Amino acid sequence: MRYKPHQYQEYATARILDTQYIALLLEMGLGKTVSTLTAIDQLLNDYYEAERVLVIAPLRVADDTWARETAKWDHLRHLRISKVLGGVDARRRALKAEADIWVINRENVEWLVGEYGSKWPFDMVVVDESSSFKNPQAKRFKALRRVRPFIRRLVALTGTPAPNSLMDLWPQVYLLDQGERLGKTITGFRDRYFTAASRSGHVVYEWRQKREAEERIYEAISDIAVSMKAADWLELPERIDRTVSIRMSGAAAELYKRLEKELLLEYVDADVVAQTAAVLSNKLRQMASGAVYDEDRGVKPIHDAKLDALEDIIEAAQGKPVMVFYDFKHSLSRIQQRFPQARTLRKGKDGTEDIRAWNADEIPLLLLHPKSAGHGLNLQESSCQTVVWFDQIWSLEEDQQANARVHRQGQTRSIVVMRLVAEGTMDEEAVAALESKAAGQDALMEAVKARIERVRSG
Repeated sequence: MRYKPHQYQEYATARILDTQYIALLLEMGLGKTVSTLTAIDQLLNDYYEAERVLVIAPLRVADDTWARETAKWDHLRHLRISKVLGGVDARRRALKAEADIWVINRENVEWLVGEYGSKWPFDMVVVDESSSFKNPQAKRFKALRRVRPFIRRLVALTGTPAPNSLMDLWPQVYLLDQGERLGKTITGFRDRYFTAASRSGHVVYEWRQKREAEERIYEAISDIAVSMKAADWLELPERIDRTVSIRMSGAAAELYKRLEKELLLEYVDADVVAQTAAVLSNKLRQMASGAVYDEDRGVKPIHDAKLDALEDIIEAAQGKPVMVFYDFKHSLSRIQQRFPQARTLRKGKDGTEDIRAWNADEIPLLLLHPKSAGHGLNLQESSCQTVVWFDQIWSLEEDQQANARVHRQGQTRSIVVMRLVAEGTMDEEAVAALESKAAGQDALMEAVKARIERVRSG
């Protein structure tokens, strides 16, 4: 296929060429992979400013997206990709292969650094979804930090640079400039831009950003960060968000209220116990979706109301493919039992074939977990116009990334995103948190605490 870049893609490519260390904060659907590959090709073959390029990505993206993009575009087909995946022996063979770009999953970064140490061979590194390096205590961050002085060019790609808070930015920016803009340590960064909101002695449990901290931080990194929103550049078809209210049976609603109030459901063979606010939230979301795990990891059925609603949605789709997101394994099992035609994405080459089959409308019902469908999957070529959230989640990043699998560049049809929300349950709190863009662990805890207070005072 002939590449006809949008203006913003030309700009993104030019910025990579002009800036040694750069973050492209491009929202989903803006084609950051092909923009980056175009720059890599020029750096390798026109400017001779790169010799060995490493791409670090989520596993499914490493296995599929980068190789598929090079094969897709005429001007990139000469680039040789070596996938450093699989067992240790397979990875070592891949590292020795003749290639232009080596692609590795982020879980193996620590191993890769251990293999080379100070003899690090990659002069250019691309971190696809750099937000996965947001934890300064994580082994993958510490490993990449060790070899950062040997990297002459680094590109950080993400659509959600601060999925939880501005605190997530420090590690990602440090990998770019080794502390020049936001400080050499996370402690110094916190002291400059945040205040302790709650603490016990020397232990701080919650940080609150200072006034104008966001503006000051983005101003500090503006020379090495390019931020683009899809709405500013693309005329995407309409996305319609709908909440489908689900009414549980009287017996199911009674069980839900009892667990919410007493934190314990007694069964003959095993009890369902919620010992903390986070556990309680999970149990209540499970019950809202129709089943709940007991203390022995057995599944206790609660209701089939969401399965019935999904059946109605599939029927209304009139044969067009439907995409469903689930969060719990028992939801997956129950959906598969009700709808034998449902498929999930497999791993490796089988997963690549599944993506092809979905885009060719050969899969009528695709079941995805938002964590595994979050990055790099291009699923917009099917005729699917219906996306269903069977289970409701708290993560704004996962929600945005998952919905962007079909509502992205290349989509020509309007998309309806339906959320199955059980009335009077934690589903409502989770959806409200997403809508307020305050989703995350803090919102979860506040919602649970508020709900417990209402239940106890009621």
